[in-house]
Order: sequence, then C-alpha cells, then structure tokens
Amino acid sequence: MNKKYGSVKEVSAKRGDVHKYLGMIIDFRSKVKVKFRMDDYVVDMLNEFPSKVGSKDTASTPALSSLFDNKNSKFLDHRKKGRFHTFVAKCLFLSKRARPDVQLTVAILSTRVKGPTNQDWLRLERLMKYLNGTRTFYLTLGIDDVKVIKWYGVHPDLRSHTGSIMTMGTGALQSGSTKQKLNTRSSTEAELVRVDDVISKILWTKLFIEEQGYEIEKNILFQDNKSSILLETNGRKSAGKRSRHINIRYFL
Repeated sequence: MNKKYGSVKEVSAKRGDVHKYLGMIIDFRSKVKVKFRMDDYVVDMLNEFPSKVGSKDTASTPALSSLFDNKNSKFLDHRKKGRFHTFVAKCLFLSKRARPDVQLTVAILSTRVKGPTNQDWLRLERLMKYLNGTRTFYLTLGIDDVKVIKWYGVHPDLRSHTGSIMTMGTGALQSGSTKQKLNTRSSTEAELVRVDDVISKILWTKLFIEEQGYEIEKNILFQDNKSSILLETNGRKSAGKRSRHINIRYFL
C-alpha cells in the first residue's frame, strides 16, 4: 500500500483485535464473531441534538405505528429544517454501520428532508429518545456456513416499501429499507417488486464472496407468498389477467 500510495500520504497499519474506524469500534475479541459498536457516536449525537434529551427520556421503539401516515402539519422553518436534515443524515450513517434496528425509521425520515414538518420533527425526537435508551446496542456478525447465503423480506404490508436483510448465520451482513418505485395493488405484486429491488444485491453478494475464493452452494431467498414465488419461478407462464400489467423487468 505504501509503495503505491506512500507518495500521497504514508499508510499506517494497526494490528490487534480492536480497531477504530469511521466512528466504529470493530471488535474481534469474541471467537468467530465480530462486533460493530458506535456508542460514542450516539452519545455525541444526543449531546448535539437541539432538543434536550435527558437520561430518563427514552422510547421503547424507534417509531410509532403511524410512521407511514402524513397528516397536515406545519412546515419547519429554514433553520430547523437544516437541523432536521443534519440529524437524519447522522442517523443514516449510524443505521448503515452498527444499528440496522433504526433503518426503517431513518429511511422514512430521509424521504422527508426536502419538506419536513412538525410531525416529522416529533418522529426524529422519538428516534433520538430510542437511541438514548439503547446507546449500548451493537451489531454482531457471525457465519455458520460460508457456502450458504440467506435473504429475508421484512415488510408485511402494502405501503410500497421494500425491506430486506441478508445473513450467513448471526446478524445482518446487509440490510435495506427503501421506498418502492411502483404502486402495487396486491401483496403478490408488492412481494414481486420487493424482490426486484434487492435482486442485484442478491446476485452481487454471491459473486463477491465467490471472488474471495469461497464456493456458494445455496443463495436462498425466503418468501411466504406462493403466488409471488410462482411468478418469480415461472415468469410469464404464471401471469394471469390480474398480473399481466406487471412490467417484464419484475420477472428477472
């Protein structure tokens, strides 16, 4: 590395079982597992947050069941809008590295940064209170079988949202929560679109691990909708009158 990049800046190496990198503490001290902690990052966020969060200000969940509902509410002023954007971005950084448990809430708040309202600010405050009560939570990753990849869809409703996690034993090696780009009229269609949203990751992950020298024997997608499974397996052959309007791309 120094031979190639040393002229720009000397590359330093660190050995050991615990490393600090980009706000994370990466801990290899547990046998066959790795932990990703961001306790200090959460504490800094709480200290910087404009609304005071006391030691007893906690929430049992990152969001209420009304997370997807947008009622008429007053827009935030320019200054508060900027703060909202800043802390949603900080939460996004956190959720992608060590706290996938807040990923859904952060994904919804991320869609609101252009025109946040007082209701959105209250949602952000609840998220911060949840983080306050779970500041020591962390992500643990472990592999049971390096030849088997498992993918799960995690949204049971029809609110045009795609959620997915990928694991090889312990913890989510990859996870995602995104808004669907197509309006669906049934659970079958929603599942089909959901799979299309993550199919590139499913294929890329297999190729990436194989490039590291491991042969993938099973790349499993878990689903509980029989009609969607038939459409994904058979394509147009299983498409009846109710599903013919689905674009051909969703049969990939």
